[in-house]
Amino acid sequence: MDLNTSRDLTAIAVEAARAVGDRLREAFRSRPEVKTKRDFHDPVTEHDKAAEERIREVLDRLCPGSVVVGEEDGARGEGDISWYVDPIDGTANFAAGLPFFCTSIGAVVDGEVVAGVIYDPVRDDEFTASLGGAFYNGAPIRSTGARTDREAVLLSSYPSPRDLAAEGEVALHRFARMVNSFATTRRPGSAALKLAHVAAGWSDVAYGTYVNAWDVTAGSLLVKQAGGIYIPLSGSIFTPGGYLACVGGFDLAGSVMAEVSTARTAS
Repeated sequence: MDLNTSRDLTAIAVEAARAVGDRLREAFRSRPEVKTKRDFHDPVTEHDKAAEERIREVLDRLCPGSVVVGEEDGARGEGDISWYVDPIDGTANFAAGLPFFCTSIGAVVDGEVVAGVIYDPVRDDEFTASLGGAFYNGAPIRSTGARTDREAVLLSSYPSPRDLAAEGEVALHRFARMVNSFATTRRPGSAALKLAHVAAGWSDVAYGTYVNAWDVTAGSLLVKQAGGIYIPLSGSIFTPGGYLACVGGFDLAGSVMAEVSTARTAS
């Protein structure tokens, strides 16, 4: 794909993400009614569904003849371009009033992620990526930061309830090694926004399990275009599983995360 088309798709993604910004800001801290999907750890609100529908409308208008794969309503449409949409990544935070959630939209052509946006409506932070680079509010960003665990900030959702159910005490011991190895460990609650912060160099490592393509498509491109490293632990961002990302120059081979990622890949 040529650079101009990639940039055009990024602009479309931005318009679609910003189209739901006002709604999400207005609904934030309104304590919306929460329903659940897989289990009570997996919440959804009316705003997730309404935001996704609005995003679909914008994408259909600006990029007709494409596929939209959304977290809430699955895949619709036909075409060479596929959009992976998470209308609210971090729904539990959004519903509770914690300001760490975002809208994530990524464009894929021939199996390659070519454009993406991660939009934080509370802060009006816009992270964009095309084949021409990665940007924060229009300014280029580079994914640089700590080189070793003892200097680094780790953003992790591990262990999730599913990890604990599958691994039991093994998960707790792994998490203990992570906490003891890193300078700081945080569990902020949005895979896409964690990746955006690694791309910007605001945090050094992001790790998570049991994610889907709509969670990480835009973020994976953002990290890589900013000069960081993104590893889909399932082998592909389109296969549900874990991910590991770090800033450029981080000593991943010497990190406790080398052990964790090897264990996840082998399991």
